[in-house]
Amino acid sequence: MSNPTTHKNKTLATLIAAVLGGIGLHRFYLYGIRDRFGWLHVLSVPLSLALMAANPQAPQLFTALPFVLSILCGCLEALIIGLTPDDKWDLRHNPASGRQSESHWILAVIIILTVGLGAMGLIALIARSFDLLFTGGAFG
Repeated sequence: MSNPTTHKNKTLATLIAAVLGGIGLHRFYLYGIRDRFGWLHVLSVPLSLALMAANPQAPQLFTALPFVLSILCGCLEALIIGLTPDDKWDLRHNPASGRQSESHWILAVIIILTVGLGAMGLIALIARSFDLLFTGGAFG
């Protein structure tokens, strides 16, 4: 899966997933360029753009839904990566690197910010969806 000579940094992987998880860069960092799930994240962008171009009158929340879901999945993956114990992380991603992972306080800050931003994004998605579905977008 991963190159045995490189050491995958858990904090960096969590940060990449939190910030750029919507386009799958964390997947490419962890598993390489051939990762299928990473390419699914990348393909969510042109799919959303194609949906917007095909139906410009539709609410952008619905036409951009593949990318919005990809961003939320990136937040969830950031939490999963960040909350993985160091010993399990090393067994999975660093089996022969010769180094041990050691999480620091910055990882906790990234996890807290990811939870906050992810929760706000999910609540906003649900609220806007209900607004569009039940009132036709009367509130914005």
